[in-house]
Amino acid sequence: MPLQSLCWYCLFQALVLLLVANGAPVIASRVLGNRLAMPIDNGLYLGDGQRLLGITKTWRGFFSAIFITTVIAILCGLEPLTGVLFGMLSMLGDMLASFVKRRLGKVESSQARGFDTIPETLLPLYLLKEPLGLDFIDITLVVVLFFLCEEFFSPILYRLHIRNKPY
Repeated sequence: MPLQSLCWYCLFQALVLLLVANGAPVIASRVLGNRLAMPIDNGLYLGDGQRLLGITKTWRGFFSAIFITTVIAILCGLEPLTGVLFGMLSMLGDMLASFVKRRLGKVESSQARGFDTIPETLLPLYLLKEPLGLDFIDITLVVVLFFLCEEFFSPILYRLHIRNKPY
């Protein structure tokens, strides 16, 4: 079977959706401050003495990611449901990373280079590969590009006082 040629628009579209899904909670936090910042885990501590997810995983961030990702998906010509699922899956991947980091004893918002970005990128890209027009190579490229974007843009966003930490 010959290799499928890369769909550059599909790659760009997937990367934009990832940036939007993961950026929306940060922007919502900056715009709204502490308003509507109800933690998803409702302050639940597990037997290891750590929060289930942590204070930074809020319903405001979850729903802002879904809403804004859906709007951008529609503007990209995708079905609204694809946008909803993309935003939701990206946030679920982010919550999975937070859950694991808490179990490993890492403090909230601590850096786990690579691990922070893999679940939130792979989950929506893999599960929505067909409506996004992606194959394995495309998914791999988008994961790498998203990681590089995070590495490059996070320090800049920190200097602009948009992010609280430079990573």
